[in-house]
Amino acid sequence: MKWFNSQSRLIQVILLLIPFVNWVVEIFVRVTAVVEKPTTGNILGVILAIIIPVWGWVDLIWVILFNHLCLAN
Repeated sequence: MKWFNSQSRLIQVILLLIPFVNWVVEIFVRVTAVVEKPTTGNILGVILAIIIPVWGWVDLIWVILFNHLCLAN
């Protein structure tokens, strides 16, 4: 999570814009967030990212609007 948040906004958007890269980055960021801080929001984020691959598109919009991933503060 820290790695993703330390990237520039443009890099974050590009990583979330490319379809397969989007899903891989989403899973990686969510799993590391659960390892660092196992909160309900982080666990729910991993489950949604694995089950619903288009969740990355939701996160893309969320990053553009609110500067962080959905369900991750």
